[in-house]
Amino acid sequence: MPTHGVKSGLLYLGLQRNGSLEVPPGHPGAPASWYRNSPTPGETGPSIFLGHVNASDGGPGVFAWIKQLNPGDTIEIAREDGTVATFAVERGEQYSKDAFPTQAVYGNTEGPELRLITCDGYDPATGTFNDNYVVYAKLIPQGSS
Repeated sequence: MPTHGVKSGLLYLGLQRNGSLEVPPGHPGAPASWYRNSPTPGETGPSIFLGHVNASDGGPGVFAWIKQLNPGDTIEIAREDGTVATFAVERGEQYSKDAFPTQAVYGNTEGPELRLITCDGYDPATGTFNDNYVVYAKLIPQGSS
């Protein structure tokens, strides 16, 4: 992810029994995770990546930098075929977990898109995060500048 120099390995996540997305493990240094039932990065539809904003040791998580992304920043995803899919950030949005816009985040898109999702809205009184932060990005076609 060139704008902020973050690099991560990748875990593969599925769904929990209740139909919600699995959550990446919370151990320090946990890598980003790709929801394996979402499109491969660069294919039509929203490719979904999740990561922690903090690590269980209190340090920064793999997505600690996510709110620093600005429109036009780029995110590169190395694909298994050796190519790189480059996405341009469009925006970031904070949503209450109680009012999460499932269709807007996970729903079909006309072209290849990327969603980065992490926790947000930390409540020190409860020690929990009440919100999610989602970054929306679109694929930059190869040969574009």
